[in-house]
Order: sequence, then structure tokens, then C-alpha cells
Amino acid sequence: MSKNIVVLEDDEGIRDVLEILLLSEGHEVNAFADISSFVANKPKDADLFLLDVMLPDGNGILVCNDLKKTQKTANIPVLMMSAHADFSALSLNCKADGFITKPFDINHFLDLVNEHLKEG
Repeated sequence: MSKNIVVLEDDEGIRDVLEILLLSEGHEVNAFADISSFVANKPKDADLFLLDVMLPDGNGILVCNDLKKTQKTANIPVLMMSAHADFSALSLNCKADGFITKPFDINHFLDLVNEHLKEG
């Protein structure tokens, strides 16, 4: 069954790869390059959020915290992605459901996404 995955990633190459991978798995993808376009166009029926930590107009950790504090999105899984942080440090500031280190292994990435989609 198709799931709606929202991607917030400023690197166009990574965003394109994520979109291709997720579409090839049969999912719908809404991808955004910055927080302002994410906030203005955020789909209301997301099944999973993939958020980069470092963004040009803010911090993905703050977006994660906002999603987890909002009643409508509090139970939707959030996976954080970063080349510069580790999950133990990130988990002190953010209640994300998982963490993807960049660069990432494609099979591990898809396994993690599918695992959280089943839980959600």
C-alpha cells in the first residue's frame, strides 16, 4: 500500500535520490528544499517525515520538535538525516524516531523507512 512520505532536504542530489528510491518502492513523495516551503505546503496526510538536520533557513531539529508537539503529527514517525550529527547527541534535543547517517546505504535506508511505516 502506498504511503505518503515528506522529505525535507536541501541538497538537490540527495533529495532526488531519496525521491527516486521512495517512488520505486511505490510511495508518494512530497519533497522540499527548505523549511519555509515545507511549512507553506506541508501535506496533511503524511505517513513519515524525513528531515535533514542542517537546512539553509533553519534547523531540522526544530522542525522535528514542532511535529512531535503538534497533536495532528505527534504520532507520525520522523527520521532525521545528517552527515554531521549522531543519534545519541541528536536524541537529547529531538524526539525523532530514528536517524540516518549520510552517506547512507540504500538497503539500510529502505529497511529503516519500511520499518517505521509498519509501526506508524
